[in-house]
Order: sequence, then structure tokens, then C-alpha cells
Amino acid sequence: MDDEASYICDSCGEEIVIPVDVSGGADQSYVEDCPVCCNPNLVHIQLDPDGQVRCWGEAEQDRY
Repeated sequence: MDDEASYICDSCGEEIVIPVDVSGGADQSYVEDCPVCCNPNLVHIQLDPDGQVRCWGEAEQDRY
């Protein structure tokens, strides 16, 4: 089981390495600010039954 994953910031293009909380379930989504450019990303994590991690990010859209 991987305990880290990475995604590409949709705003600045940097690869961001994040820890994976396997106790959070097979499908996870949360907002995290990029540590490089500070823009918010909606991070998605999927864990398959074999323990493989799929992770991607997308720019968080303004909800107002």
C-alpha cells in the first residue's frame, strides 16, 4: 500500500507530493492549497482493492 501520492497543480504545474490516509476510504476528495503558488486544488484520491493509489488535482472553482 502506497502512503504517498502526487498530483500536478492545475495553476502552476508543479508536482505536489501528499500523504495518503488509507483510513479515509476508497474515494476521497478535499481542497488543499498548493504549497508553491498557494492556489486551491480539489484533490481526488482513489484506492483500489490491490492497494494502488490514483491521485489527481484540479483547480477549485469559485463557488460564489
